[in-house]
Amino acid sequence: MKDPRHVDLAKVLVHHSLKLKPGQKVLVETTDVGPEFIGTLIDTICAAGGFPVLEQKMAATQRALYLNATEARMKFIGDCELDRMKRVDAYIAVRGVTNAKEMTDVPGEQMSLYETHWMYPVHMLERMKKRWVVLRFPSGPLAQLARMSTAAFEDFYYRVCVGVDWAQADRAVQPAAAFMRKTDRVHIKGPADTDLKFSIKNIGVTPCCGVMNIPDLELFTAPVRDSVEGVIHYNCPSTYRGFTFENIRLRFERGKIVEATANDTKRINEVFNTDEGARYVGEFSLGFHPHIMDPMDDILFDEKINGSMHFTPGKAYEAEADNGNRSAIHWDLVMIQRPDYGGGEIYFDDVLIRKDGRFVHEAFLGMNPENLSR
Repeated sequence: MKDPRHVDLAKVLVHHSLKLKPGQKVLVETTDVGPEFIGTLIDTICAAGGFPVLEQKMAATQRALYLNATEARMKFIGDCELDRMKRVDAYIAVRGVTNAKEMTDVPGEQMSLYETHWMYPVHMLERMKKRWVVLRFPSGPLAQLARMSTAAFEDFYYRVCVGVDWAQADRAVQPAAAFMRKTDRVHIKGPADTDLKFSIKNIGVTPCCGVMNIPDLELFTAPVRDSVEGVIHYNCPSTYRGFTFENIRLRFERGKIVEATANDTKRINEVFNTDEGARYVGEFSLGFHPHIMDPMDDILFDEKINGSMHFTPGKAYEAEADNGNRSAIHWDLVMIQRPDYGGGEIYFDDVLIRKDGRFVHEAFLGMNPENLSR
């Protein structure tokens, strides 16, 4: 029997996220997702007058491509994928999980070739010109990451994806976005020895309310590239290139990561040595989803955690919040500032905006949980 929640989710993606118009072409790219929801999604696109193109991938076969990566091979695949991306008006990625550690044994230099010649031109450049949305899809392995039964995780998943009035959330966040656009100095205090200062002066500010991600709810900008000073000590795990990093601590001078430690300090520095921009930050964002409270080591959920922020080494979003930083990586690393995770404060131009994960300034009050749930 089809899950009726599939229809609700597909409508959010097609009509809210993409705002699809008749005649528009949509690339639907899936990874380890079964046919039932994909069929519903295609039906919904066609009912809206769209032209879907379907690409179905599996993480295990992607791994074989990465293990055999050469510069010539990755450039060839990247060119093919780029040509297709240029031909469509919109993009939906539905990503399942069968093994969250599938890429663990792929050497870093192989992943770097993928990131440089495939991921960067296709998804960090061309896709950004389209209307696009990326989402996970519930599975047993994803439920394990969340430490839930499969049934409980499915209920949680649909609550966080369709249990928010996305249009109302967009209205609620506008005063905060306006306040941020007038902000120069940011000061962040948080768990352990976190004490970080930087400027966001004249950098774009973008509210995210169900357009580019589902689930969503973040408000992002970027630091002035050379302005970051101090230390941030993240308190959420993060899997990157197949390895789960924990206890990540970064120290900045003049915007650059000059010291990086973690549970594998050698490996994390290999990531930051990918290129020059990997040691600078391309995004600063506030997460405020009312139903996402704890990390599950999946960034599409974790970066939206209520009372969180993420501070992202790597490429800036050129269209929305460009600080000039360019890199093959964009690694969202999350710190939660609620009391149960160590607390913390955020100041904009010496004005307290959020304390212990709860917004206290009047421009941001609409982003507190009680104002966002259906």
